[in-house]
Amino acid sequence: MLSFSSAHIHPELRINSYGHYLRRRFGCRVSKVNVDAGFTCPNRDGSKGTGGCIYCNNVSFSPRGTLSEIDLEEQLTAGMAYHRRRLGSEKFIVYFQKYTNTYAAVAQLEDLYSRALALPDVLGISVGTRPDCLTDAALELLTRIAQKRYVCLELGLQSIDDHILERINRGHSLHDFIAAVNRAGNRGLDICGHLIYGFPGEQPQEFLKSADLLNGLPGITSVKLHQLHAVEGTELAAMYRRGAFTPLTLKQYITTAADFLERLAPRISVQRLYGSSPLEIRVAPQWDLKNNQMWYAVLNELKRRDSHQGCHLPEPAATAHSRVEMLASTA
Repeated sequence: MLSFSSAHIHPELRINSYGHYLRRRFGCRVSKVNVDAGFTCPNRDGSKGTGGCIYCNNVSFSPRGTLSEIDLEEQLTAGMAYHRRRLGSEKFIVYFQKYTNTYAAVAQLEDLYSRALALPDVLGISVGTRPDCLTDAALELLTRIAQKRYVCLELGLQSIDDHILERINRGHSLHDFIAAVNRAGNRGLDICGHLIYGFPGEQPQEFLKSADLLNGLPGITSVKLHQLHAVEGTELAAMYRRGAFTPLTLKQYITTAADFLERLAPRISVQRLYGSSPLEIRVAPQWDLKNNQMWYAVLNELKRRDSHQGCHLPEPAATAHSRVEMLASTA
């Protein structure tokens, strides 16, 4: 077995997994429970754009039973019961996932977050949002909550290439992401960056610079990574059908995901390595692997290589800040 220089790296998984991070921090099995609190997105309601990102159909990544029409407490009660049965979880983090979960008046945010935190066995909240939708008022609210409870702020970047962000109708820039991370840093929040690999025209070596960016942002504590996949009801599905989008092969994704992990600093925990969608709306790619199978496909690639997260860091930590500045200036 490898001897790891970082205490963060799990010796069998070869990465700093978020699940084990939570167990180290809270001393028990912790699960995230998804809820739909009825938010929308500025890239859908016309304030930034319409139609949303070309890949976005929230049904594709929202668990069944999480619908805004269902009372928040009812969603949570059902979700916690499921995780207790399936995983033996003891404590929970409420995940405000669908659309942009800081995109509302701060009074509404405070009501929703407080209701979630009031349930027994809830340790804290995880709030998924866009880097351009983090108002001062919302950030101050999350900061106050973090003084007593766990808070993870999940910021969708998706790509470090502004040209790609424009082509996918994302509606924000790399600069917006860096600014949001810097504003949210040193406030007692965990900050997770979301990335997607496989956009049309994207090259592996360019994508791997995403790891350099995250390494150079001290506020980033975790990452979510998944492959670009097309689902029904999206522009990406239409692009696939007319030959304008060629999805990655399974081997291409596993190879680059493992390369990414080798460049990722061990201090950053890994929340996700694969995105899935319900079979009835899945268009491409059709890899036919469950989440845990895909997770271990990537980890087994690290094992095959006899490598681990952070083993190929491209530069000393002391120069990471300059790397961030260079990426931001050239994006």
